[in-house]
Amino acid sequence: MVKCKQSVLKLRAQGARNGIEILTVGAIGLIFIMLVNLLRPGEISLLEIFLVSLCLAAIFVGFLKTQEPFYSLVITEQELIYQHKYGYWSVKQKNFQHSGIPKVEQEFEQLELNAVGIKLYNTDEFLSQLAPRIAGKLLIEQRHLFMQVVQKHCKNGNCPSEWLIEDNHYTSVHGCSFDGLIAMFANRMRHLQQLTGYDLLLPASALDSSIWDFSRSLNAWRSNPVVFIQSQLERKTFDNKR
Repeated sequence: MVKCKQSVLKLRAQGARNGIEILTVGAIGLIFIMLVNLLRPGEISLLEIFLVSLCLAAIFVGFLKTQEPFYSLVITEQELIYQHKYGYWSVKQKNFQHSGIPKVEQEFEQLELNAVGIKLYNTDEFLSQLAPRIAGKLLIEQRHLFMQVVQKHCKNGNCPSEWLIEDNHYTSVHGCSFDGLIAMFANRMRHLQQLTGYDLLLPASALDSSIWDFSRSLNAWRSNPVVFIQSQLERKTFDNKR
């Protein structure tokens, strides 16, 4: 029996690039300023203090960038994998319904979240393979996105309490029960779906393109994963040769 090698598309987030370069520049700049100050008599100037602060900020930003996974997203013919420094989640291609930009409209106002929304066919399948560690981190990291939606719906101050504090018990429509962090994440998914129509959020910081372009790419992957991945790999090869 002959097995064909599966094509894999690996994408690096725009926000995670150039971490080593930024850290190196900051470190070299800091060392240079310190040497100049040691060799030159007199007190340190305000300009030198400002430059030292910039170098320290560059070192800090560069260090944070280096802690992120080299590839934030991995797309195969069977699944989409979101890689986070605290773990990962994956969505099977057959469980991927569609993607788009979450929007909230109320009283002639429209809010677009800076993220790509994903609608699933079966949330139980997704939750059953989700690790508590990344569930807890995403609950914290994406709370500001969810609260933007909640605030749009609660201008009069009458917000349901379950929108503000996720319950640590959850039972799905199919009768599957979850507890702890997975249940809290499941409740967040349910409320997000009620308010925006999407179950999951992919933040813009994890993408290699704009939220609109990436949303279209995911829908193209859902429609024909083989053709989509091959076209993307060919485009990347062409760009690297230029």
